[in-house]
Amino acid sequence: MSDDLKGKSNKVKVMYVRNEDDTRQRTGNPRTGKGGRSPSRQQEPGRRQEEKSRSPWRTVSRAPSEEDATAKATAPKADSPVRNIIDPEVIRKQRQEETRVYGENACQALFQSRPEAIVRAWFVQSVTPRFRETLRWLAANRKAYHVVEDAELVKAAGTEHHGGVCFIIKKHMGQDVSEWLAQSAEKECVLALENVGNPHNLGAIMRSCAHFGAKGILVDDASLLESGAAVRTAEGGAEHVQAITANNFGQGLDAFRQAGYTIVTTSSHAGQPLSAATLPEKMVLVLGQEGDGLTESTLKQGDVSLSIDGTGSVESLNVSVATGILLAEWWRQNR
Repeated sequence: MSDDLKGKSNKVKVMYVRNEDDTRQRTGNPRTGKGGRSPSRQQEPGRRQEEKSRSPWRTVSRAPSEEDATAKATAPKADSPVRNIIDPEVIRKQRQEETRVYGENACQALFQSRPEAIVRAWFVQSVTPRFRETLRWLAANRKAYHVVEDAELVKAAGTEHHGGVCFIIKKHMGQDVSEWLAQSAEKECVLALENVGNPHNLGAIMRSCAHFGAKGILVDDASLLESGAAVRTAEGGAEHVQAITANNFGQGLDAFRQAGYTIVTTSSHAGQPLSAATLPEKMVLVLGQEGDGLTESTLKQGDVSLSIDGTGSVESLNVSVATGILLAEWWRQNR
């Protein structure tokens, strides 16, 4: 440092150079810098941005290149959740194995019979006191359940006639006729339904079967007996009836005949009157749809043909009503 900058005390003289901005911003002691406000704090946002733009470390925006876009698309995101890819075939199979059951009596009976079949459940608040045991079991076994408003339960059940509760369950699959015959009883009535598909009729039939002790129903499609409407109409009876299946309906009847069952067909206009008939202890009672009844080929397979005698004012009875009358007579004679 030059001696020209030293004073009499041999100390270095400090020279301050001010510009106009400093003069406006600094009003304190120029030597100590005290008493004034820091220029940096007084800078307006626009000026700070201008000075920042002159910095060599400033960030410069540019259009992304094709290489950048490719790298971004292929690079894994550390903070993004991992999505499990579910095979649509697995979902389809799952839906085939599950069905909806609703209605208070139907769901109570299902829980008492096979609670392990329940996958998920919905309840409205008003029915929960009557399902306390069910709710405790679901919680203990980590089964999902929801207490919801009526509108949400309508969506879950797919109907307004849900009775305040709905279960998603694993289907109770049909049993092959050979398996049924391997454990058949000495005194037994099995029902066989040809082309009967109305779920309300099926539900009423299952209810009558449960009441009069007919534990098996031969059908072409076992899933028909587990539709939501059929199970609800059965009012718990579905849990006491087993669907029986065969390669086709005719072969199923032949298998029962060979196992010692009497095949009893029904008709609205031909056959022996029920009031005068003696029903066998071990039989298959065959009924058809209301409109056309049994097919000719099935009628020919019958060992006995029955009709329900009445006034004749109507051509025929509802198939579920006819089933109840026939089963009641079999129960009366053979119980």
